[in-house]
Amino acid sequence: DRVAGEFGADLAGASRSVVAVIQAALRSGDHQGLPFVVVDKIHARVFVFSGAGRWLGAAPMLVGLARGDEAVPGLGDRPLSQIQPHERITPAGRFVAELDRNAAGQTILWVDYEQAISLHPVRSLNPQERRLERLASASLQDKRISYGCINVPTSFWHAVVLPAFRNKKGIVYVLPDSRPLDSVFAQVLNATEKAATK
Repeated sequence: DRVAGEFGADLAGASRSVVAVIQAALRSGDHQGLPFVVVDKIHARVFVFSGAGRWLGAAPMLVGLARGDEAVPGLGDRPLSQIQPHERITPAGRFVAELDRNAAGQTILWVDYEQAISLHPVRSLNPQERRLERLASASLQDKRISYGCINVPTSFWHAVVLPAFRNKKGIVYVLPDSRPLDSVFAQVLNATEKAATK
């Protein structure tokens, strides 16, 4: 078992779904030799791997306030003030991601450009949201606060995410809240099964 053998200690707290997607990506080559990220919304953890499949790090994260797996159409074109609480969803799926700058000139990892979903260091713009405190909290409910973006610790961003994705694209696998895993990642998981039968 490649994951258990190489990353057993590092992934000891990972859910079965996280391990299944990591194994599938590595065995099938779905990540295409690019760095990849696995986002576990339910357990509020993010895992980063190099293009060669080397584990680079894991960290707690903040995700969308609302539970759900489908993005609301056209949400990326709306100002934040017009997004309702039930629409603040981090969509599930496989995304091709790359570093770029947002409208404020800050470097982010675009996950879904059309829906304005990105992975970026946590920012405390609204003190009432207590994002820094939520990131440090042990409560999973506290991790639900963003408008859909994935917020990670600043130190993790600079030490792990930026170096991994600098000058290259990558893949982000966002695990679902409620949809079956194989309905979201059917192509990845099926490719693994086919590879195993050859």
